[in-house]
Amino acid sequence: MAKFIIQGGRPISGTFHPRGNKNAVLPMLASCLLTDEPVILHNVPLINDVKVMLRLLDSIGVAVSLDDHTVTLCAKSLKTTELSEELCAKVRTSILLAGPMVARHGGATIYPPGGDVIGRRRLDTHFYGLRSLGAEITTDTAYRFKAGPLTAWPMVFDEASVTATENVMMAATLAAGESTIYNAACEPHVQDLAHLLNAMGADITGIGTNNITIRGVEKMHGAEYTVQPDYIEVGSYISAAVVTGGALTIPNAGEPRTLQVMQRAFSKLGVEWTRDGRDLIVPAQADRSIRPDEGNATPKIEDGIWPAFPSDLMSVCIVLATQTAGTALFFEKMFESRMYFVDHLMGMGANIIQCDPHRVVVIGPTRLRGGNLTSPDIRAGMAMLIAACCAEGQSVIHNAQVIDRGYEAIEDRLTYLGADIVREQ
Repeated sequence: MAKFIIQGGRPISGTFHPRGNKNAVLPMLASCLLTDEPVILHNVPLINDVKVMLRLLDSIGVAVSLDDHTVTLCAKSLKTTELSEELCAKVRTSILLAGPMVARHGGATIYPPGGDVIGRRRLDTHFYGLRSLGAEITTDTAYRFKAGPLTAWPMVFDEASVTATENVMMAATLAAGESTIYNAACEPHVQDLAHLLNAMGADITGIGTNNITIRGVEKMHGAEYTVQPDYIEVGSYISAAVVTGGALTIPNAGEPRTLQVMQRAFSKLGVEWTRDGRDLIVPAQADRSIRPDEGNATPKIEDGIWPAFPSDLMSVCIVLATQTAGTALFFEKMFESRMYFVDHLMGMGANIIQCDPHRVVVIGPTRLRGGNLTSPDIRAGMAMLIAACCAEGQSVIHNAQVIDRGYEAIEDRLTYLGADIVREQ
């Protein structure tokens, strides 16, 4: 169990280079199973979830080579289609190996996946989609998938699940005929995966919409691809800079449209930035005020499926609101346990009213003081780290290795930007 010791009150400023999107690279790693040719991925974040996925792939016979932030994968011949129960329990995205393994290898045995405990995260949509393509699925202590050649099918998802869209989309690339997924997820990381699959020889249209068409091909080939920047990481570092009184320059921050979606919520919290192509300039911003919605109503920041505000930025924006003058309502619609971490912020002095498991009202600004904290999940852990950076005095964050699952070398990169963080085991 690792812990961070943080001395607060130091501005976070400088040039920040974002890594590749965590939620894009994990299914991209799984996609190597669709071909016997090498798949080369650049700008891969060296986070714990990526390391676990690489160990999973290596354990079933995929040749894995890592050079700095470039990964080369070759799944020419697998030695097994049964995954390690221990490794599956460490990462939620182990389920993403099901689609490509069933499509190319005819079966898979996958044990229940792990991941953050932020609410109910069902797998029904994965099973519905893969069964629609012709897979047989049995469940006992493991999920067992079996199929002959897959056949295309029109599907209507009952939820716009990101991972189910990715899983079924990968499987459908090798299914005979034309598959459609209506009510598909269309987040930037889903789009990024679709572009990689097309580079590998797939025929996918409707990318970026909720109606995706996949025309099956006989064979996929290798490809070389650069993972897009992680907009969740970008938003997290912007929050850290703003609440500590710092300024950031972020080269290659991501697609302008993605940043536009983020900016809607950040601007309500008084945060401004300028854009030069794909670069962001975030100036130091003191005396910020929460901007009321039209009609002088208390602003509401609520998450949802893309292009709504992403749930993964909700926790850091709550910290941002504690350091902004005014009142804001945060409505977490996606996960019923996401908001539980606010007790830690209240213990640090934040003025927060928790209305129910999904809604909190934040009244700022308040002066935070250092605290003894425990990280329950990746995004809450990052939010606590940001709070500790702007708090008076020393904070200790236990269970810090959870943050490593989504943020690469977090203490080194924040220290480079001016923070005072020490990791202890």
